[in-house]
Amino acid sequence: MNDELAGEERALGDDRTRAIVVGPYPSKGPASLSRDPGARLAEAVGLAQAIDLDIVGEVPVALNDVRPATYLGKGKVEEIGETVKAAEAGLVSMDCQLSPVQQRNLEKAWGAKVIDRTGLILEIFGQRARTKEGALQVELAHLAYQKSRLVRSWTHLERQRGGFGFLGGPGETQIETDRRLIEERMRRIEHDLDKVKRTRGLHRKTRREVPYPVVALVGYTNAGKSTLFNRLTKAEVLAQDMLFATLDPTLRQIRLPHGARVLLSDTVGFISDLPTMLVSAFRATLEEVTLADVILHVRDVSHEDSEAQARDVEAILEELGLKGEAEGRIIEVWNKVDCLDAERLESMRVAARGYDLRRRPALVSALTGEGLDDLLTRIENVLAESRTTLALELPPEDGQGLAWLHAHAEVLSRETADDGRSRLLVRVAPERVDEVMRRYAAARSQ
Repeated sequence: MNDELAGEERALGDDRTRAIVVGPYPSKGPASLSRDPGARLAEAVGLAQAIDLDIVGEVPVALNDVRPATYLGKGKVEEIGETVKAAEAGLVSMDCQLSPVQQRNLEKAWGAKVIDRTGLILEIFGQRARTKEGALQVELAHLAYQKSRLVRSWTHLERQRGGFGFLGGPGETQIETDRRLIEERMRRIEHDLDKVKRTRGLHRKTRREVPYPVVALVGYTNAGKSTLFNRLTKAEVLAQDMLFATLDPTLRQIRLPHGARVLLSDTVGFISDLPTMLVSAFRATLEEVTLADVILHVRDVSHEDSEAQARDVEAILEELGLKGEAEGRIIEVWNKVDCLDAERLESMRVAARGYDLRRRPALVSALTGEGLDDLLTRIENVLAESRTTLALELPPEDGQGLAWLHAHAEVLSRETADDGRSRLLVRVAPERVDEVMRRYAAARSQ
């Protein structure tokens, strides 16, 4: 009956590529303890589904040793070959990094296209890039990946839409990529990205003249960053239960409890074993994170591999040079508490109270809004550590001066004296202190 349904589905014109996902994970050593194999395989399936592949099989493999020729042992290669044939799969996604030789040998053995984790992530990024900068960054990473590989036509995937053709498409020819042409193209892209980087620098300079502090969202892919971004900014950034739903960075303005305005930045999600070439290519985008005044590390605490995901994010932050010096401006946001039962939620609250006050995580639900007021207060408090509090008075006729303070500082309190003068307590960024002191001669530091 299942075979009949499958045949009927194909007859009805389901043009998605049939794929099998193989998860070859170490069965011994430190790597075998760091992540749950089931969760890793589920993530690999999610990556494949993110480019609309029709997953017809999932094969976990307990890996003892990596074979130079085929990555897997001979018996396992033959076993998977039978599965590929029986499922009529045109693609096998290997959740590991394959050498070009291993990839070619597996393709010959299975009679199907083989793609590794790096190639799959590149394909997702290729489909999701919406801005010119994002497209350039993905193409640069793809070219670096292809330098040692052949560009071939994958004729059985001609109907696969979107992306940069990593999964093939109509009109491709079976030729070996010319290394010199690739390197010339990479140099041109790097030149174009340098111009983008300079433009970003000018935008940042303009923002600093306002100035608005930047609060950057980082976290594992699908941790709920875009949902949190939308909830705080009332924007409509794509937020789906999908890996890498957000690729291009987005900036929106929000107000903190005492009126200060900040720019909130939503960034690309991180993932374990993120290809080095992608970290390098997206460094220009990720500069928004490195220069942020506050970094919100958003975690999906309902996920079974939440701790391992957090370690992966921290490793990438360290690679960006943000470990240590940025410790005081990183707030852990434990998201999706609405997905926890009462007992687990209480244990999370107890765990959070175990941290010292400055490092205490914020428990929130981006979906329901729970805990977001406290989170905004936390952001305000972190920003306040580098800001100066000033007391000043304004005559009743100085409405313009009052408006300027509301636009460029945080007005913490305001009292009106009997003579109509306004007594204000304001908090200003370090670069604004001299300007405030010049504008309001009677201002004094608190």
